[in-house]
Amino acid sequence: MPNGIRMRDGRRLAIEEWGDPDGTPVVVLHGTPGCRSGAVPQDLVDARPGVRFIAYDRPGYGDSDRGPGRRVAHAARDVAAVADALKLGRFAVLGRSGGAPHALACAALLPNRVRRVAAMMSLAPPDAKGLRWFDGMAASNVEEFTQALTDPLDFAERISARAAAIRKDPAQLLVSIRDGLTDSDRRIIARPAISEMLLRTFREALRSSAYGWIDDDLALLSNWGFDPASITRPVLLWHGAQDTFSPVSHFEWLAERIPRARPVLDPEAGHFAALEALPDVLDWLIPRASA
Repeated sequence: MPNGIRMRDGRRLAIEEWGDPDGTPVVVLHGTPGCRSGAVPQDLVDARPGVRFIAYDRPGYGDSDRGPGRRVAHAARDVAAVADALKLGRFAVLGRSGGAPHALACAALLPNRVRRVAAMMSLAPPDAKGLRWFDGMAASNVEEFTQALTDPLDFAERISARAAAIRKDPAQLLVSIRDGLTDSDRRIIARPAISEMLLRTFREALRSSAYGWIDDDLALLSNWGFDPASITRPVLLWHGAQDTFSPVSHFEWLAERIPRARPVLDPEAGHFAALEALPDVLDWLIPRASA
């Protein structure tokens, strides 16, 4: 069993750590659906001997208790609790895909504790002024998000059924999103080490229930509870221009509004290319000289 902490409201959060226990701390926020075990590829840990990687299951995933009605902003509360339990001072935060908005929440709401934040393939808030939120998005994502907005009960039932199928065969998730995969995505996820990590992550994330996935989608589609324009910490925004799960227009919207954003756009990359970009992103997040 992974380590865990109890929140003030009684919820349990599952935590896992890798790397140097005395190293520079980086809190890693997983994707949607996802869990702590797929947050940090082992080769990345091995290549960063001076870094302490910390990940936790967002509420409802893996071994973490559900937090009904949670907003994206609540991630800052959970990350602060994890940092307190582990006696961290200041730390960096890295979020990918569905974890990226939650990383931005930490940048906005924990400015005295967060050094830097990297948000990779982030969506923009659903109320983003001037943004056509669904433009350029894969049909599978449009269908999933639209159903969550228009019929939450049916949405929850369908996600629960998908989760049950994925528990039996995790590859079903990759099959269900194939419409949004680029050639580079297919090349990356075809690698045995990456495909095994993804399948193991999906199975563990949904092992107990689909609540994490359901609540993630509802949180991403609701008021986030903070304004990205209020962020004062340095933020690296990394994005692939070919990404159809988080369209590039979302990246552009965030880059225009986050005051200290450093936008990095890979013109040839799709969604899963973030796994290849992680070493460079970590070099910015924690320069090797300080690790």
